[in-house]
Amino acid sequence: MEKKRIGIVGAGISGLLACKYAMEKGFNPIVFEARNSIGGVWSQTIESTKLQTPLSYYRFSDFPWPPSVTETETFPNHNQVMEYLQAYALHFNILPQIRFSSTVIGIEYFSPYNEDSTSSDLWGGNGEPFSANGKWNITVKVTGHPLVMNQVYEVDFVILCIGKYSDLPNIPDFPMNRGPEMFDGKVLHSMEYAAMAGDEASEFIKEKRVTVIGLRKSAVDVAAEVASKNGVGHPCCLVFRRAHWLVPEHLNKFTFRNLNRFSQLMIHRPGEGFFQCLLAFLLSPLLWMFTKMVEMYLKWTCPLIKKYNMVPDHSFLKQIVSCMSLVLPPNFHERVREGSLILKKSQSFSFCKNGLVLDGEDSVLETDIVIFATGYKSDEKITKIFTSTFFRNCITQSSAPFYRECIHPRIPQLAILGYPDSASVLYTTEVKSIWLAHFLAGKFKLPPVKEMEDDVTKWKKCIKRFVGDGYKRSCVSVLLQIHVNDQLCRDMGCNPTRKRWFLPEMFAPYGPTDYANLTRPS
Repeated sequence: MEKKRIGIVGAGISGLLACKYAMEKGFNPIVFEARNSIGGVWSQTIESTKLQTPLSYYRFSDFPWPPSVTETETFPNHNQVMEYLQAYALHFNILPQIRFSSTVIGIEYFSPYNEDSTSSDLWGGNGEPFSANGKWNITVKVTGHPLVMNQVYEVDFVILCIGKYSDLPNIPDFPMNRGPEMFDGKVLHSMEYAAMAGDEASEFIKEKRVTVIGLRKSAVDVAAEVASKNGVGHPCCLVFRRAHWLVPEHLNKFTFRNLNRFSQLMIHRPGEGFFQCLLAFLLSPLLWMFTKMVEMYLKWTCPLIKKYNMVPDHSFLKQIVSCMSLVLPPNFHERVREGSLILKKSQSFSFCKNGLVLDGEDSVLETDIVIFATGYKSDEKITKIFTSTFFRNCITQSSAPFYRECIHPRIPQLAILGYPDSASVLYTTEVKSIWLAHFLAGKFKLPPVKEMEDDVTKWKKCIKRFVGDGYKRSCVSVLLQIHVNDQLCRDMGCNPTRKRWFLPEMFAPYGPTDYANLTRPS
């Protein structure tokens, strides 16, 4: 029987994992990577970027960090992360499967049946990964070779691993005559700044007045780096609209250590029964107490919060649930105190000839460079890859998570890895990659489409219960990650309880190493 062909788009963390586990099941996947190296966002980031996740939670289950890192670091820097990913790819012989400088410009599904037909009750017509008739065409443009024609590859299954934080920068719209066109300085996105080499970036900002827009990870990293290089002589200004809880590294590590089965009992989960709901209700005061204690601690240890009007209007728990956690780079507070980093909160602003006009301020914020660290158009990025309007609508009109966070019930022979937000994308994506490899190998079938859509709806209701009308993004599953992994294990026929006895099973944190050798009996 002819071996089915699998196409993987992207060679970041998700792409490496998808390729590795597909190879373990006997497939020969082909990976298309637009850049000339692996690593995804890690291959193109600013010099000072570090992990926000402790390395014990940001690792492959069967490939440890080298002792040179584990003995000295809790939050490795981007160079150490890249070296780790490269070592993983070499160890498992993934590189020969990757076609670099190959940009996927479109994928098209073709079948003798109409793609928008809802007559079948099963995913793809049979609930299996492959169809006798359905195929995907992947159109690839070879970058750097304009004379080479686009190439089309026919595959039986597609795994999208294109991530959310690259390629399509999100820059706010401005009224006419109030946008960047009025500004005499330079305007760019943090993506463009990150793409500069270290010396080029240093020269670009040297002795310049730089303003960074935003208060997420990329914003504080860029602002801290600019402030450290330019000093108090040319301070960097960080302009933000909404404050977030600024978490020090040691508190972030403590939070991860408390992600265990007992803490999950305090969280309402999708489709829970009466007793689970009652237990979560009875334990909810513990969760409230933890949240308030963390908030009090942050206000007490970080006087800058009150001084600069940076007390968030949301709880610490809501920030975790919405995957908006923000771990500060080293010496951030020191930069603010010494005056090399200036914080300004403003609900809106506009451009003028020599700078920015902030809402509520009379004077112009004079600046030479404005760097937008305002995120990416992740939904638009993933929808653009489909040539089919029907499939594009499947993505844009779905406000709920995918089934098992990687399968859309109405898009056959395709999975999406690394798209849902997570506090530790490597850990969560690896378990899903193992699950997907089992599915591709025919170890189980997907339930009927209606059952998958009902499951998706339950998750949507669960998300709304926590997030409400606040954040548009969500990663409720970070608090229910063990529950999610339990579901994946049961689908694969594996034992979901990964500890040896009751007490560690209930109170010890779960991490990547608990899912090493997942296919073997526990």
